Amino acid sequence: MTSETQTPAPSNLKVVLAQLTPALRDIRVNLARMVQVMEQNTGADLVVFPELFLGGYTTRAPAEQAIDAQSPEIEQLCKLAARCDAAVIFGAAEHYEGGVANSAFCIDRHGRLAGVYRKTHLFGDELEAFVAGDELMIVELDGYRLGLMICFDLEFPEVARALSQAGAEALVTISANMPPFAKDHHLFAVARAIENTRPHVYVNQIGAGEIFEFTGGSMIVSVDGDCTTATDEREEAVTSLRLALSSCSEVRPDYLSLMRGPLGVRSA
Repeated sequence: MTSETQTPAPSNLKVVLAQLTPALRDIRVNLARMVQVMEQNTGADLVVFPELFLGGYTTRAPAEQAIDAQSPEIEQLCKLAARCDAAVIFGAAEHYEGGVANSAFCIDRHGRLAGVYRKTHLFGDELEAFVAGDELMIVELDGYRLGLMICFDLEFPEVARALSQAGAEALVTISANMPPFAKDHHLFAVARAIENTRPHVYVNQIGAGEIFEFTGGSMIVSVDGDCTTATDEREEAVTSLRLALSSCSEVRPDYLSLMRGPLGVRSA
């Protein structure tokens, strides 16, 4: 895992969930949408866009939509974050190690690229289209430590547990989830928050994509499993919510601190 050290963070963050339908294979249009959302939410602590939002979700020739840290789109978004005084996390295909990664780019409110997480658990056709990342990541954005996941990562408890044990103060999942898995992700998003006593930001695409119909359901989950959602979680919505950086439940034990080490397994 990697991280950077910055200044102390507030304990209550203004987080903007951008549950949107990206234009397929049109970075220019999606970038303009990001500019609009950011400018309308100047001063937010964090704005979060879904998985592969910049070029739209596709597993067909994703290299055509891929960027890297030196791309002009990143330069523009860094300037935008600084101008809007807001950190941003968004999904994009990334040129990486001779292939393409399904990545989450993280830019702080000062306009610095703070980190890039590459999806470690690829789903379905992604296995042929993308190169899997080989490490988990905690990114520090203006002093608060966020453990990053992308869609299918959410379904493996070990990912969120490792991030929490390594010091993540909150979990952030960007997603492009489709039927029949809406109920799965709702369940997993809540479970990851409760079992790790870490609040969880979950942002999913909505509407028709290249092949799939995405299911929305973006939300913030408290450490007690309470969900705060958009006004209509089944439609496009840009929603500003509060995220309490609390790792203490009012009613539940601290499962993370009580977890025992690896136990042996005996065959009867």
